[in-house]
Amino acid sequence: MNTIQIAELFAFEGKVLSVSPYGDGHINDTFLVVTDKDTSYILQRLNTKIFHNYAGLMDNIRKVSAYLADIISKDGGDVSRECLTLVHTRDGKPYEVIGEDCWRAYIFVKDSKVYQLIDSPEIFENTGEAFGKFIARLDGFDASTLCEVIPDFHNTVDRYEKFLQAVENNKSGRRDNVLKEIEFVKARKDFMHTIVDALAKGEIPLRVTHNDTKLNNVLIDKTTGKAICIIDLDTIMPGSLLYDFGDSVRFGCNTALEDEKDLSKVSFDKELYKAYCTGFLRGIGDKITQKEIDMLHIGSIMMTLECGTRFLTDYLDGDVYFKTAYPEHNLVRCHTQFKLVECMENASDEMIKIAKNCKI
Repeated sequence: MNTIQIAELFAFEGKVLSVSPYGDGHINDTFLVVTDKDTSYILQRLNTKIFHNYAGLMDNIRKVSAYLADIISKDGGDVSRECLTLVHTRDGKPYEVIGEDCWRAYIFVKDSKVYQLIDSPEIFENTGEAFGKFIARLDGFDASTLCEVIPDFHNTVDRYEKFLQAVENNKSGRRDNVLKEIEFVKARKDFMHTIVDALAKGEIPLRVTHNDTKLNNVLIDKTTGKAICIIDLDTIMPGSLLYDFGDSVRFGCNTALEDEKDLSKVSFDKELYKAYCTGFLRGIGDKITQKEIDMLHIGSIMMTLECGTRFLTDYLDGDVYFKTAYPEHNLVRCHTQFKLVECMENASDEMIKIAKNCKI
């Protein structure tokens, strides 16, 4: 079947006129569907090689989207613009399976755009507010009813154990080249438990988390410049808001590229941290606990350490998970993350003060 025939399986309003590639995503195949009516649509083919449990994934999206729509409607918001709206197939299914492919569709959010780079603190602040509001709106949703699309995705204790296995197995034969990096992770073994243990003890709440809080997963209104909608809900899972907050800070507050070889260019931008923290706490309002506020800096360090550890693990395993452009690529990425960890550790007291002042 071609994409027009697939598009016609969904309950779009009007006759399908065209289906064309859209966006620059690296995981799913995305298409813009234009009909002879006023509404356009997004058609996507899920990457089932990554998302094996597409039925669970789509059930997560269906439940979360419906919950958000209800909350937004009650608040007097615009459901068609402030959350993703799934379009069912003509026979009432939330997605269509054709061979090994899973297809889904959404209403296209008009007059919106995404940013690929942070070119001002205001953009990052808007992004923080959007993700904070997203978590706040889902505060009453029972996160335990969601399936783990990627089990143990941010289980840093499990990540540490997998790292130790990679060190032991030394499949790549590179272990002797990274003894300093191995010790860097081992020195933070106890720290790796911090968020996982806090969740297990009930010190912080289990929440619905996005788990891919990149800048380009926020739709921005072309006219107002304000964030309007969070997209790419494929990794919606139970977790801690510290994961979402921390991962945004990890990529957003780094002054260099993720694979910058010159570590002198890598530093932690405190002004961008303040901007994101300000927006996030404004967006989440009173739906955050004091314990979570006190641990925001920990989430930032943890997600950076986790990412660096994953790069190092893959380097030891022979570069089997992350795509690499050259033999030492994963090691370069690891160095960048570990340098950022050190910068954040040194700035911890200031990060705590920023979070406190932003909330006040």
